[in-house]
Amino acid sequence: MSTAKSQTVSRKLLAGVRDVMAGEGSAQARLDRTTGLIAASMEADVCSIYVRRAGDVLELFSTQGLRPESVHVTRLRIGEGVIGAIAARAQPMAIANVRNHPSFAYRPETGEEPFHSMLGVPVLRAGRVVGIIAVQNREHRRYADEEREILQTIAMVLAEMVAGGDLVSRDELAPTEGDALRPLRVEGVCYSPGLGIGKVVLHEPGFDIDHLVAQDPDAEVERLRHAFTAMHGQLDTLFRKGPLVGGEGEFQDVMEAFRMVAEDAGWLRRIEEAIATGLTAEAAVVKVKNEMRARLGSAPDPYLRERVHDLEDLGNRLLQHLMGAAHHAAEDLPEHVVLVARNMGPAELLDYDHTRLRGVVLEEGSATSHVSIVARALDIPVLGQVPDVMTKVANGENIVVDGRNAQAILRPSEDIQQKFHETRRANERIKAEYVQYKDLPARTRDGVDVSLLINAGLLFDFDQIETTGADGVGLYRTEVPFMVRSQFPDVDAQRQLYERVLERAQGKPVTFRTIDVGGDKVLPYWEERDEENPAMGWRAIRICLDRP
Repeated sequence: MSTAKSQTVSRKLLAGVRDVMAGEGSAQARLDRTTGLIAASMEADVCSIYVRRAGDVLELFSTQGLRPESVHVTRLRIGEGVIGAIAARAQPMAIANVRNHPSFAYRPETGEEPFHSMLGVPVLRAGRVVGIIAVQNREHRRYADEEREILQTIAMVLAEMVAGGDLVSRDELAPTEGDALRPLRVEGVCYSPGLGIGKVVLHEPGFDIDHLVAQDPDAEVERLRHAFTAMHGQLDTLFRKGPLVGGEGEFQDVMEAFRMVAEDAGWLRRIEEAIATGLTAEAAVVKVKNEMRARLGSAPDPYLRERVHDLEDLGNRLLQHLMGAAHHAAEDLPEHVVLVARNMGPAELLDYDHTRLRGVVLEEGSATSHVSIVARALDIPVLGQVPDVMTKVANGENIVVDGRNAQAILRPSEDIQQKFHETRRANERIKAEYVQYKDLPARTRDGVDVSLLINAGLLFDFDQIETTGADGVGLYRTEVPFMVRSQFPDVDAQRQLYERVLERAQGKPVTFRTIDVGGDKVLPYWEERDEENPAMGWRAIRICLDRP
């Protein structure tokens, strides 16, 4: 199928689905008509739509071609069968002979025996799989990329129908009221140390898109480009007037890497291609954002996984400009705020009034993510890898973030809050006491002097030399500045960085560790080697000896 033909088919199918969605009848009846439309347009013998239910179960909600009695009977768990595999990977699958696929799971009630080939795509909303669309054919058909694109475009529209609550109740996956009211302790990973107490503010940059199907694709592309220009102007202002203006080193590297993602022509081109299939500019942005999250979110490279959050940040900003929705992050905030989010980009954090931020709790993230680096520069505690935390709290509830113990207390009782306030005051008293001792020599009782040194990896770590009275830096992790960059720093850039390191040390000794990358520390621009044990492979001193 040629690109021009696929775009024509996509637009006609989108228009038909739009009319069905706006028509009369129950949600089930409209879904059944949609299934028939897809089967006819895709020249498929079967079209089936599965919807995700509570317990991570995919239920067959509608079919054209399989036995009708299997509807609302056939169920597959995430990862079970080819349908479950598509959901687990959040990636399309095209299979010429589905019975030979290792994930194939036979369901006799469907009557699927005559159908050999399958093309399935996930239905994604906010990066989460909420359903599956699958077409099947009797012959061993090899589906073209253009056909996959058509089905993904329809999945974008179907996601809004599923999210509307007419097929599956929105409350089905929500926590019970009893659980929601009790204090709850959750554990995670500390990305930025500290102790913070405040009111929950859920960072939910969601948008309700009313129009999914474009009437004039050329006009939509023009709207997109205007919004793209406006977004860049907003980012320039944010970086020029933000709380870390004038910062150096890794903060500037983070912002520069973020800007490079924003200026990526390939990202804009993919959105324009989605518009060409018949979507509005807003729907195209959401489609590309969901696809990028699904693809990069499961990438083995941790750097690529972290860039998902930068792309989501940018996608949300682009939607704001397309929809004329001003950003209200800084308005109506409590005096003490703890942000709770699935994840964030660095610019999203800077949108908030940093003087009110007392902590950040994330469902995802990493210690080297851009938002973690910016938070550490602002001395804001961050707890990450807290599963499903956004479903466990509500706006305005009290929360304690305890970075030292890698935990958060949701809806803490008065006693718990009082204990944490006491702990914080005690920590402040201890710090005040340490100040009077920091310039005294570190000497044992029998008169032996001991050198106390700090570990560092980022320039703002050097503030600890002054606050602790350390004798210098016992270990400077040279790989950390490499990990926040999007490309290899040349010799001049490294020389300037190490000059700043020595300046910040103020004449005190610094021990530089050779760059320790490889294994769990992957750089996007670094040549990877296929090794049996990367943790003991070509890294650190071995790199230094091979490439002096």
